[in-house]
Amino acid sequence: MAKIITIAHQKGGVGKSTIALNLALCFKDQLNVALVDSDLQGSLYHAREDFPDLTVLTAEKVSDIQKMDFDLIIIDTPPYLSNRLTDFFLLSDFVLVPTKAGFFDVMAIRSTLALIRFAQAKKPSLKAGIALNMIKHRSGVTKDVAGLLKDMGTPVLKTMVHDRVSITRSAITAGILTGADQKAKEEFTSLAEEVVEYISA
Repeated sequence: MAKIITIAHQKGGVGKSTIALNLALCFKDQLNVALVDSDLQGSLYHAREDFPDLTVLTAEKVSDIQKMDFDLIIIDTPPYLSNRLTDFFLLSDFVLVPTKAGFFDVMAIRSTLALIRFAQAKKPSLKAGIALNMIKHRSGVTKDVAGLLKDMGTPVLKTMVHDRVSITRSAITAGILTGADQKAKEEFTSLAEEVVEYISA
C-alpha cells in the first residue's frame, strides 16, 4: 500500500508545487512515485512532459488516488481551503505544510493546521510538519517566525529551504537534483530524509 504525503497550505505563493515536484524527484530513483496535482489549474500536470521519468497525474477525488498503485504518492493541493483537503489528509501518512517566514504567512497557516488536527482526531496515525520555505538569507525575521510556529502545536522541521534562483527555476530545468546548485540539492535531500524519518517513526 502506498505511502502518501500531502503538501498543503491555504495561502498561495508559499512554494507548495515546487516542493512537491522536487520531493517526488528525490524519491523517484528508489521508489515507484506518483506526483498528483489536485489543483484545478493543473500547473504541475501541464508541465508533465518536461519530466518524462516522473509519473504526474491529476485527481479531484480521494477515490481517484485510492485506485493508484505506487510505492509513494505525493499530493500537491490548491491554495485555498476546501472540503477535499480533509479527505486528502485522512488518506495521507504525512502532511507537509510549507510556509514563508512572513507574519501573514504564519497567521494564514492556522486554518490549515486546524484541518490537520481535525483529521488527526479521526486518524491518530497521521503525522504532520511545517517546513520553512523560500527563506531569505540573513533574515532576522526567520528566528521570530520559527518561534511563533513552534507554539502552534505542529512540529517544525529542522530543514529550511532558502530562496534560491535555482529552486525557483527548477520546474523548467528538470528539477533541482539535475542542476549545479549543491546547497539547494542538500536542502531538498535533507528535507526528503526528514520527512521519511517522520513517516517511519
